[in-house]
Amino acid sequence: MLGEAAVKAMDPGGIDVLSSTLDEFRAALTAENRTLKRALTDPRIVSGIGNAYSDEILHAARLSPIVLARKLSTEEWDRLYEATQTTLRLWIDRLHAEAERQFPEKVTAFRPDMAVHGRFGKPCPRCGEPIQRIRYADNETNYCAPCQTDGKLLADRALSRLLGKDWPKTLAELDELKAR
Repeated sequence: MLGEAAVKAMDPGGIDVLSSTLDEFRAALTAENRTLKRALTDPRIVSGIGNAYSDEILHAARLSPIVLARKLSTEEWDRLYEATQTTLRLWIDRLHAEAERQFPEKVTAFRPDMAVHGRFGKPCPRCGEPIQRIRYADNETNYCAPCQTDGKLLADRALSRLLGKDWPKTLAELDELKAR
């Protein structure tokens, strides 16, 4: 198998979000009962987003990475779809312009001009509060608690299990814990 046929054989089947309608986007993300983060990063559901861009999209949409896709309101779907379109086009344009200037020597998903991805502890460009993260397996999710989760800290599986009832639920509780 050569050329285009070989490429098609490797395609996991996710939709091309840039050419999809809002209804097609919603149908793909709600076909299974998943969190937004898992749905956006599954190449069988959506093609080409991955971990870094899903963090950026969810921040732009002001949505929690752990909310179930099937639980979104109409207004939240509109925000998510618009944020997905805008964020992907922004990064395609930026990376294209960068590649025109010079072929990239080091390819990385951690980019200094991203809003949240890879910016744990740094200020959110929207509200100024520190970016949070949760880790699982070899991935991490970066998010802004005030902008995306109504100020609630998401539980990191390993650390929250270790801390148990002492796991901070808000940024204020986290600050108190750090001050001890």
